[in-house]
Amino acid sequence: MQTVTGKFITLEGGEGVGKSTQLDAIRMELQNAGIEVVVTREPGGTVRAEKIRELLLERSQEAMPESCELLLMFAARATHLHNLIQPALQRGAWVVSDRFTDATFAYQGYGRGLSLQQIAQLESWVQQGLQPDLTLLLDAPIELAMQRARTRNAEQGQGGDRFEVEQNAFFERVRSGYLARAAADAQRFRVIDAGQSLPSVTAAVRATIQAFIAQHHP
Repeated sequence: MQTVTGKFITLEGGEGVGKSTQLDAIRMELQNAGIEVVVTREPGGTVRAEKIRELLLERSQEAMPESCELLLMFAARATHLHNLIQPALQRGAWVVSDRFTDATFAYQGYGRGLSLQQIAQLESWVQQGLQPDLTLLLDAPIELAMQRARTRNAEQGQGGDRFEVEQNAFFERVRSGYLARAAADAQRFRVIDAGQSLPSVTAAVRATIQAFIAQHHP
């Protein structure tokens, strides 16, 4: 892997925690500091990866085995890394991604019950040591987050995707997985209470990004 000169920031959290709004806040803080910003998402981010995203999210008559789901996640990640994230970092841009591999551990590992060791092996193979420099985890009680997600979908005239129609017990496991990941890597993670009012969440996100900029941007 070539030398990385930019910074890689990820935004994590379950359904309904308000990641889209906070992505805009992060982008604005970085741009105000004169930093080139590339905002992307997972699964997705490139033409090929977005096609894989469609396969992952669509509700279908054909069941998707959990192993298929996991491998599709890493297939999308492989092309996303090679064609977008790594080139941007190598030219000095800062990359901000709506979810990354922590989501795979949380959703496919803790949520689906797949082997964390196998996920770690795929992570090692696909990422070749590349990890986010900073991860913001938006955390909220599941009942509140799911109510927000339902309200958002109703306002947009959309039904839930293949993940959003899961039961609350699934999302409780996902939340537990995220919090376990954060506890195990406190240096990289910043956990933000997304159950607060929107202005309070945004203020916490902005303060976190400002502190990171002050530490890493001349």
